[in-house]
Amino acid sequence: MNTISCSINLSPFSSPPRLCPCSCSPSPSSSLPFVLRRPLRFPSLEWGISSHKLKQRPLLAGRKMITEEMKEEEEVPPRSDDGQLNSKPRRIALFVEPSPFAYVSGYKNRFQNFIKNLREMGDEVIVVTTHEGVPQEFYGAKLIGSWSFPCPWYKNVPLSLALSPRIISEVARFKPDIIHASSPGIMVFGALIIAKLLCVPIVMSYHTHVPIYIPRYTFSWLVKPMWMIIKFLHRAADLTLVPSAAISRDLLAAHVTAANKIRLWNKGVDAESFHPRYRSHEMRVRLSAGETEKPLLIHVGRLGVEKSLDFLKRVMDRLPGVRIAFVGDGPYRNELEKMFSGMPAVFTGMLQGEELSQAYASGDIFVMPSESETLGFVVLEAMASGVPVVAARAGGIPDIIPEDQEGKTSLLYTPGDLDDCVHKLEHLLSSEEFREAMGKAAREEMEKYDWRAATQKIRNEQYNAAIWFWRKKRAQLLRPIQWFVRRFSRWSLGITYS
Repeated sequence: MNTISCSINLSPFSSPPRLCPCSCSPSPSSSLPFVLRRPLRFPSLEWGISSHKLKQRPLLAGRKMITEEMKEEEEVPPRSDDGQLNSKPRRIALFVEPSPFAYVSGYKNRFQNFIKNLREMGDEVIVVTTHEGVPQEFYGAKLIGSWSFPCPWYKNVPLSLALSPRIISEVARFKPDIIHASSPGIMVFGALIIAKLLCVPIVMSYHTHVPIYIPRYTFSWLVKPMWMIIKFLHRAADLTLVPSAAISRDLLAAHVTAANKIRLWNKGVDAESFHPRYRSHEMRVRLSAGETEKPLLIHVGRLGVEKSLDFLKRVMDRLPGVRIAFVGDGPYRNELEKMFSGMPAVFTGMLQGEELSQAYASGDIFVMPSESETLGFVVLEAMASGVPVVAARAGGIPDIIPEDQEGKTSLLYTPGDLDDCVHKLEHLLSSEEFREAMGKAAREEMEKYDWRAATQKIRNEQYNAAIWFWRKKRAQLLRPIQWFVRRFSRWSLGITYS
């Protein structure tokens, strides 16, 4: 039987193998001569397409793959109506930095309530966090402390990579179905590496708007590199959770990740721990330095330069006869105490538990000048305590007090506008009846925001979406290999090598 010598080009940058319809010597790019043992057949003729079109097929296939991937970026995972799937227990590894058990911050109550509700829903949970002040367990969730070091620009914030062999082995033995890490920070890098090592989906929740803080604590030129780091992290994540629509818009404007991979982590508040019934005469005496009959403004939160608390000095200069109390601590406290020296101001330091609940409920108006809040949990807690709020219309605050609620549950002023802020405060201070009605409306509004419902949405919808995106990503990574194998098998059918 006659044989025809042909060649095949297996260069990794070439088109898939193609039969050469004539006897010829191997080309420089060809390396594997073979002998066709069966009668020569021309696929291009059998399939009814021209040889020119045949040559274009790999290119068209590549374009098709790119088009399909672009379409997949716009796809939204299907919602599951299957209650059985939604109620299936999962094994969830949380990486939270700094610790929600030792470090007082906006997300402390969020993560503590999240862990509590996950455990009540039957999920197994481990929490990796910074080592200081970490208990052995929390509502049955195992806590793993990782050695930490202070942030160079903010000494009160502990950071940790959480990538020691001990932690990797602990998480590996746990066999998580999903990893959830707080971002930005240092620990999120460790969480990402562990997720890739264990081949499990990773969700990142964005809690601190670091690019806004950078110019206030360090050099402005670091803002752009910070955005690059945030993009790297969240493009590697399978889903990003944000605390407010405002932060979602900021991340989209910076092209951090695809729009369909940014989801809202619904707000919640512990309406039992923060309640008007905690109003206390003894606490008011403490907050007002004994001048209980005078109007009392209150601010609760970390005393940091990024919170625009110096703005309140200018406000107080315009409100004679009004007192203010600062509840909390932070690196800016000493400067604030000097700034308010000789003024009707009290600094209580850190309060927790029932004392904190009493402090909220014992004020007349809660003031919030910060323009960098990702949400503003202290605003939620003040409103749940039946205290009206006057806050800057910035960051995540308008998510709590939307336009249709302004003037009913609380008031917002134009950021940095002293006249607007003072006018809103004077309006509330002038009428006790109006102030009490607004506080009551604020309380009723906050009763709608349940932590259990917020946790259920993350667990049953957002985690399912993250797993779906993770599976799609794996399929996309395998697709070029599968494509090559299929094409190679088709063209090499009936071919043996000599």
